[in-house]
Amino acid sequence: MWKLPKSNNSLLLRTDFSDETAWTALCTTVQMPSAEGFQARLDCVSDTDYDGLTVEQLIALAPKNGDYTFAFIADRIALTSPEQSVLVVDLYDEPGRTFRVTPSEMWSVENNLSIANMDYCEFADSVDADGVFRGFPQV
Repeated sequence: MWKLPKSNNSLLLRTDFSDETAWTALCTTVQMPSAEGFQARLDCVSDTDYDGLTVEQLIALAPKNGDYTFAFIADRIALTSPEQSVLVVDLYDEPGRTFRVTPSEMWSVENNLSIANMDYCEFADSVDADGVFRGFPQV
């Protein structure tokens, strides 16, 4: 029986175990501080029990009134694409809604969602045409 780990941080769950080096590099990259000093507070969870975990299965693991309102997923795309875009799954407002985020913008998503400073939809509605959030346009 799958169970999400308890944590005071947000979760980055590894669901693809094909490339250990790519996983290690991704964990390092997503936790790097921004130029302004902001940093994602993440627990990188590498447990083969989550191998192949789907969004639907994640929703079942994380009931709406549970400990998490969103989760990051390091799937095959995150570990094999040049941009390493990580899947972000809404577990609260619209469970199962997803978008991708570049590692350099993980801090923005994590920081703002974890303190409810912004809503999930504000990021999901601001993705580029390919479904990846790369930051808000500079004005």
